[in-house]
Amino acid sequence: MAVSLRVPENVKRRIAKLAEEQDKTPHAFMLEAIRDRLDAEEARAAFHAEARRRLARMKKSGLGVPANEVFDYLLSKASGNKARQPKSRNHR
Repeated sequence: MAVSLRVPENVKRRIAKLAEEQDKTPHAFMLEAIRDRLDAEEARAAFHAEARRRLARMKKSGLGVPANEVFDYLLSKASGNKARQPKSRNHR
C-alpha cells in the first residue's frame, strides 16, 4: 500500500540524521518507527483487555488481594528478599 505523508522539514532532517547514524534509509527508519509504535499500542491494548478480564473475574468471584499487600510483596521481591505471595480472599 502506498501512502503519502507530509513531514515537516525539521522532522525530515531529524529522521535523515538518525537514519544515517544507523546506516538505514530514511524510509526504512520511518517504517521501523511505525512498526515499533504499532507493537507498543497493540501491547497496551492487550494489557488493558487482560486487566478488564481479570477485574470482571474478581468482581464475579468476590476474591482479591488488597493493593497494599500486593505492593509490599512486590517491593520485598524486588529487594531480593524472600516473600510469601499474598493469598486471595473474599472482598465482599
